[in-house]
Amino acid sequence: MTRDRRPTRLRTLALASALSVAGALPAPAVAQALGRQVTPRAAAPSVAQTTSVRSQYVVHCAGCHGVDGAGAPEGQVPDMRQLGQLLRLEGGRAFVVSVPGVMGSGLSDQQVAEVTNWILATLAKGSAPPDFRPYDADEVRLARATPLVDVAAARARLVPRTQAPGAAPE
Repeated sequence: MTRDRRPTRLRTLALASALSVAGALPAPAVAQALGRQVTPRAAAPSVAQTTSVRSQYVVHCAGCHGVDGAGAPEGQVPDMRQLGQLLRLEGGRAFVVSVPGVMGSGLSDQQVAEVTNWILATLAKGSAPPDFRPYDADEVRLARATPLVDVAAARARLVPRTQAPGAAPE
């Protein structure tokens, strides 16, 4: 007895559904595989578009800096709660959005600006200078266009200056 190898409607549906769930076949293709009419709809916003700025911090930054922004002991991972102190120093503002963690975060320039502004308004509240102006996507794009060559040296020049008299917030 030979078995019929032609795909049945049920097998087609199962295969199309599995490929759709795996991301290999878009959902409209599943409907088409079943011979159904596909009506185009407006694309739903992506998860990235609907994720809050705090969530972006948690996903892209908190793994190293901690949910509270405290970083790691002995300066191995910077304390984000004092981030605004860097903005008081010449070159500090660009440094903040040029570090490797920001450059390789996977966030867009706009998202980096939003997350950095959120950090300064929440975790680092009170550490930014009184004349602080929020970051925007263009500033982040320009900073990212000229990556830091020696991050450790740049950080070594800036961080001690944040502890100098007059550098800390009042």
